[in-house]
Amino acid sequence: MIANAYYSHEMHEDFVLVSIGRLDLEEGGVLPDCRLAVRTWGRMNDAKDNVVLIPTWYSGTHQIWADAYVGPGHALDPERYFIVCVNQIGNGLSTSPHNTEDSSISMSRFPRVRIGDDVVAQERLMREHFGVERLALVVGGSMGAQQTYEWAVRFPKKVLRAAPIAGTAKNTPHDFLFTETLNEQIWSDPGWNGGEYASNTDVLDGLTRHAHLWGTMGFSTEFWKQQRWSDLGFSTQEAFLVDFLEPYFTAMDPNDLLTMAWKWQRGDVSRHTDGDLAAALGRITATTYVMPISEDMFFPVRDCAAEQALVPGSELRVIDDVSGHLGLFAVNAGFIPQVDRHLSDLLAVPRT
Repeated sequence: MIANAYYSHEMHEDFVLVSIGRLDLEEGGVLPDCRLAVRTWGRMNDAKDNVVLIPTWYSGTHQIWADAYVGPGHALDPERYFIVCVNQIGNGLSTSPHNTEDSSISMSRFPRVRIGDDVVAQERLMREHFGVERLALVVGGSMGAQQTYEWAVRFPKKVLRAAPIAGTAKNTPHDFLFTETLNEQIWSDPGWNGGEYASNTDVLDGLTRHAHLWGTMGFSTEFWKQQRWSDLGFSTQEAFLVDFLEPYFTAMDPNDLLTMAWKWQRGDVSRHTDGDLAAALGRITATTYVMPISEDMFFPVRDCAAEQALVPGSELRVIDDVSGHLGLFAVNAGFIPQVDRHLSDLLAVPRT
């Protein structure tokens, strides 16, 4: 266990750690005491039919949802819904390589975790801790979208509505390869030391290169061509990289990032149906809006649309945003209003 102030309550507000006990993992490993960092808003009604679940994305926590997506006037309004955001395993707040007190699974010894393990853990949390058997909505972006698909395929009777934003049900070969280049920036730093560094600052160079690659693919070609970084108050492209992206990623723990990247690369609901993606997505009974971002270079609209066509009764709702994948961070003022409109439409669909 190593200290890292980035994962403190000062940086990430109003969350609690909930133990769900021993979690046996798909790859054969074990988390003896799996603790999930959970943020909630609003109140559950007596019928327990107003519950919304939000899984988090790569590098992200509940905080971005608190800052941009949840609140009065939004589709995710705590006055109407009981909203539960669960930080994924390995994200630095829930049980992760850098924060576990169990030396048998700390740092480089942390076991392989899959998207399915997150969803199994979340289902147990919702059922045993909150007493919830069905969810009015599961919504998540990027890796949160992967978890949303996993929920809808794995537990179809428990999910009434699903909104995967900027993510796919089965990761593509190109996305796997690009994620590997992100990982290689960390592995190639001598300070990485096989995952047994003393501090994330030992891997500063690797994390900096990692941040630059996010600039390459996380933001679209049009974002850079149109110099949209100036809309965010930066004077130059270099200033945006150095003062926005670098501080964000260099504060994080390398092992945590790699844990999330490994499961991101292998996200695939078709493993439930012997590799048949159509059969897996055909299991979905949730009313589903698939919501890609128009300029996303990780999860292009065409990839999301091809999957959406396999989901019974689903709709494709494209979010128009020049920012690309990292539009998820609401860097463009026009992003959240589109999300709110689509989610409001989805939540208005009657389901019993």
